[in-house]
Amino acid sequence: MPADVSIIDFEPVHQHAFRALNYEVSYEWISRYFSAEAPDNQSLDYPQRRIVDTGGHILMAEHKGEIVGTCALVKEHDGVYELAKMAVALRAQRLGIGYALGQCILGKARQLGARSVEVLLDADMQPALALYDKLGFRPAPLRTMPYYRGDTRLVLDL
Repeated sequence: MPADVSIIDFEPVHQHAFRALNYEVSYEWISRYFSAEAPDNQSLDYPQRRIVDTGGHILMAEHKGEIVGTCALVKEHDGVYELAKMAVALRAQRLGIGYALGQCILGKARQLGARSVEVLLDADMQPALALYDKLGFRPAPLRTMPYYRGDTRLVLDL
């Protein structure tokens, strides 16, 4: 991780940055091929209530005093968490921030007692697939999801 990057815990004051980063980065491909769905909007509008208060966690990446990245750990059930809402601002990509966020959120998953962490995404998202592979995720059978999009499920057993 670059020396001028800090990974910090989400606070309610970060809600705007959490939403903006996800729309700027992650939803560029959604808006091109799909549209944002109700579960997206609920998590982005109410991250404290929908993610943190239900047993999950959100991290923010700060670079040179500016919030430039985020990712969330959403509690699913019985020690299973979903890594979701990962986004790094376009201007801060290729600095190792996504990898640093991934490592930190997986550390948090271990602290929370997670048995496994999964990621649901679209196979066209090659940079994301490469990142998750580097973090140790492996392909797994697709399960029922609350989204219409997404054709790939990756899992990391902890």
